[in-house]
Amino acid sequence: MIYLKNEEEIELLRENNLLVSKTLAELAKYVKEGVTTLELDKIAEDFIRSHGAVPGFLGYNGFPNSLCISVNENVVHGIPSSYKLRNGDIVSIDCGTILKGFYGDSAYTFAVGEVDQEKQLLMQVTKEALLKGVEQARVGNRTGDIGWAVQRHAESFGFGVVRELIGHGLGRHMHEDPEVPNYGARGRGHLLKAGMVICIEPMINAGTKSVVFERDGWTVRTKDRKPSAHYEFAVAITNNGPDVLTDFSIIEQAIAENN
Repeated sequence: MIYLKNEEEIELLRENNLLVSKTLAELAKYVKEGVTTLELDKIAEDFIRSHGAVPGFLGYNGFPNSLCISVNENVVHGIPSSYKLRNGDIVSIDCGTILKGFYGDSAYTFAVGEVDQEKQLLMQVTKEALLKGVEQARVGNRTGDIGWAVQRHAESFGFGVVRELIGHGLGRHMHEDPEVPNYGARGRGHLLKAGMVICIEPMINAGTKSVVFERDGWTVRTKDRKPSAHYEFAVAITNNGPDVLTDFSIIEQAIAENN
């Protein structure tokens, strides 16, 4: 069942997703060599609660923390731990909120200190793939148009597009219909209509597209242990084109100020 949102509901979703962006921007101050991923999790939870919201991931299907933090070869759903970030790491942070009955959900991949060229290119291309997917998030297109745009760009650089994990609808539930794969064929999939709100979230691997599900029941890593990057936007489908509810500029300003 696909739930179309009215203007008021879209604004509540925008409020949530801006809070997620602000949370990720707050974390940008602390994503440095020596900080533990569990410390980042605590900072995010405190920040979210101080703004009158609740962490969207905490307890979701039994997930134990407020953030999914995935370092280097970990693709998504990494559990915060005592691991200390190291110079050269890349760390994907996926964050969710619940405020006024709606969810926010977004992810950003951060560089820790100086990262190598492969990781720099991977991050750049993954973010570009996200933007190319957003361009296709228009009334009358289909989810396959989004996936095709993401896949085509990522694979043109020889990178692998994860198949097992995909984007989704967003609203009063964190995961709603439709599914939004990061691969596919043009003209296939669910028809995009005004009022839909979807999360587009490329998960792109430097090597093979194949992944392994770890024994902790959550963490997903690349099979070849090459690095992976993950960026996520919440996007409203409108008659005037895609309306991105997430604001990466807040995050990137914080990164610039703290480097």
